[in-house]
Order: sequence, then structure tokens, then C-alpha cells
Amino acid sequence: MPRIKRAVSAKKRKKNLFAQTSGYRGGRKHLIGQARTTLEKALLYSYRDRRTRKRDFRKLWIVRINAGARSHGLSYSKFMHGLSQAGVTIDRKVLSDLAIHDEVAFAELVKIATGNLEQSA
Repeated sequence: MPRIKRAVSAKKRKKNLFAQTSGYRGGRKHLIGQARTTLEKALLYSYRDRRTRKRDFRKLWIVRINAGARSHGLSYSKFMHGLSQAGVTIDRKVLSDLAIHDEVAFAELVKIATGNLEQSA
């Protein structure tokens, strides 16, 4: 029965590991044990943070819309309620971009929201 030689597969596995940890500092990219544990942790963080990124961006957009709405004398919740009552379906990402870059268009949306709030009251 021939002996099993694993040099090729071990070298391939090690090469793959070091390729994935190439940007890390110190032993985290040179030593197998450290590299393996660091890579595991990095993959866990990346999996987790792909989900939290969505939450973080939504929070950021809401803060920006709130700041823009308050500069026109309206709270975020009343602004969004007025837009939904008017049937305006612009998502928060676009609204925050308008609040930052296009003050005139955002002011028009505030007028639409306030006009609709006054009609429903």
C-alpha cells in the first residue's frame, strides 16, 4: 500500500490562506495559526456588517432628511407623513441627497408635505 503524500494539497491550502490575508499586518499574514483565526474573524465581521450597513445608511438618511426638514420648520415624522399623504413615493436615499445637494427641490417637497398636512387637518 503506497503512502499518502499531502505536500501539494497542504501547500495549496496554505497559499490560499496567505492570499486571503495578504493585506494584514505582522504575523496575521505570515503565520498559519494567526492567519487562520484572523481570517475567520474577518469573514464573520464581513457577513455581519453586510446587514448592519443597511441599517446604518438608513439611519444616516433619516438624520439628513430630519435636518433638512427642520431647516424649513417641519419635523421628520410630519414631513414623511405629509409626503405619504400626498402620494409622493421617493425613498429616503434620494430624499437625503436632495436635502444636501438640491435645496430648491427639497423646499418644493416640504411645500407639498405641509400643504397636504393642512388639507387633512
